[in-house]
Amino acid sequence: MLSEILSITGRPGLYKLVSTNKNMNIVESLGDGKRVPVYAQEKVVALSDVSIYTQSGDIPLREVFKKIKEKEGGQQVSLGSKPSGKELFVYMGEVLPDYSRDSVYAGDVKKMISWYNILTEHNIDLEEAEEAEETKEEASAESETKEAE
Repeated sequence: MLSEILSITGRPGLYKLVSTNKNMNIVESLGDGKRVPVYAQEKVVALSDVSIYTQSGDIPLREVFKKIKEKEGGQQVSLGSKPSGKELFVYMGEVLPDYSRDSVYAGDVKKMISWYNILTEHNIDLEEAEEAEETKEEASAESETKEAE
């Protein structure tokens, strides 16, 4: 499911992929439900492709969301309307103690928390999303193996 949830540079919030075409995609805003075109030249990132830098390598955003969900008991993160950078880093340290303090910025943490809150608000189940993605990956690996034979 996180492979269908997109962040689009220059546009606030998150979007769900509705359909794809050669030169554009149609996405639906998770905020207001409006459908809009996204053209090939726009920078679009699927949440499944995002990872957080740690001291021992990268960790997928999905794993960080799971840790936040455990910490918050499945509820939204409440750090106030405008948390300071220090508050964001303290929270990040509680969720992911070995995050890279040199590579992760306050804006990154703020955006990650915002994304988590949007997903929680729209009842997007992260475990269910992960299982669906793993099933897709296994199916594509099997088809590639069969094609190679």
